[in-house]
Amino acid sequence: MQQIKLTSSKIGEVDADAIIVGYFSDQSSSYAEEISDATGEFVGNLLNNGDFEAKPNEVVVLPYIKGLQANRLVLVGLGKSSEFNAAVALRAAGSAAKALSEKKLGHVVICFPADFLAEAVAGVIVGNHGQDIMRSEPKIHSFDSFSVMTGNTSAVTEGQILGNAINTARMLVNLPPNVLYPETFAERVETLGEESGFEVEVWDDAQLQEQECRTLLAVAQGSDKPPRMLTMKYLGATEDAPVLALVGKGVTFDSGGYSLKPSEGMLDMKCDMGGAATVVGAMQAISLLNLPINVVGYCGLVENLVSGRAYKLGDVIRSRNGKTIEIHNTDAEGRLVLADVLDVASQSGADHIVDFATLTGACLVALGLDCAGLFTNDQKWCDQFREAADLAGEDSWQLPMTDNFSEQIKSNVADLKNVGAGRWGGSITAAKFLEEFVAETPWIHVDIAGPAWSDKEKKWIDAGGSGCFVRTLVQLAKEYSQANL
Repeated sequence: MQQIKLTSSKIGEVDADAIIVGYFSDQSSSYAEEISDATGEFVGNLLNNGDFEAKPNEVVVLPYIKGLQANRLVLVGLGKSSEFNAAVALRAAGSAAKALSEKKLGHVVICFPADFLAEAVAGVIVGNHGQDIMRSEPKIHSFDSFSVMTGNTSAVTEGQILGNAINTARMLVNLPPNVLYPETFAERVETLGEESGFEVEVWDDAQLQEQECRTLLAVAQGSDKPPRMLTMKYLGATEDAPVLALVGKGVTFDSGGYSLKPSEGMLDMKCDMGGAATVVGAMQAISLLNLPINVVGYCGLVENLVSGRAYKLGDVIRSRNGKTIEIHNTDAEGRLVLADVLDVASQSGADHIVDFATLTGACLVALGLDCAGLFTNDQKWCDQFREAADLAGEDSWQLPMTDNFSEQIKSNVADLKNVGAGRWGGSITAAKFLEEFVAETPWIHVDIAGPAWSDKEKKWIDAGGSGCFVRTLVQLAKEYSQANL
């Protein structure tokens, strides 16, 4: 873990490998004025001549500037001051950190506005870590330490917790499937729970049988790696306070089963546990922040593989809540895993549920790579989530849940089938399927098939797992106890 210090030194006197300074495009700041005092007209000339326009995420690295003790001055654009928000702060700081991380640096100092300082600190931590965790020599190098020019200790602490939690989710997604599978995923979370302050209970395959989690077990039965279900509990409020349940799809590798994916579609399927990763990262952050909330996280962990034992098209499986499901596609496995986990959450007394899953390619078609799909049985609860996502700067869009989509998942031989009729509205029929397993509990399904993973790096973050919606869940948890739901 990086060491983060506070410093009150003047910019010109800072002894560091680099100093990162955030600039607005339409107004100056005390830091900008300090830089001008220390360097004369140098930075002003850059701005006046258009060599640095302070556009969001624009980064200029200037080595060995006269008037500064720091070896590098890094200017990063924040855009217009009126448009400065949590997402801008995180991405700008991440862009600067990532630009510097190609070299091994010791100490770095960041100078950012006090507003959204926590997100800026988180951005440095995120930009400073890559997906190449299995390389003998990584391409992205973490700073040994960094300092923040502010006296707001709480913001720095929160930023460090947020950044580390996002990176936890990213790391889980980025680990290869021969390293991360249901058993090892559970073991890592048990260790994390001890370190972060939340309780962890693990159901093995025998306990899953006892609990009649038959749809989850059906998906898992093609693999030699036994399944697991995780329950993570953090009780930060009174005993009679409402309970928020977070549910994550944890398919650690998805071959598609007998509805086999092509090779190019299978290569990145280590990311199919991105929903579970989001839940784990959120539990870590909520616990370490000691938020006044009762929250329980649930993750169903399986591999979906092909063998003589694997479930087949035409099979009929009885779910934990008693509904029978005819299998029309073994690559629509995530909703089967979630069916039993959602039933556990709803029957355990959750007052509100949010589930996260890299569930459908149809959501990618509808909303693209960076926007999550929202589906709900309770508009007020969905509005609360959407507000938290907007404050965190994470893109989401609500899709309809009209009754005609329920007709598409009715089976001729069972209560339900696990896919809709044809290609159209696939993300909605998947959500309507999940709705069958939450009883009357207010529930939101978040399809993160797009934002959970990126094949290409962005200026502020490496390719691979994104750790999306960890910050949204922290924001939601902060507001949950005060929300009038």
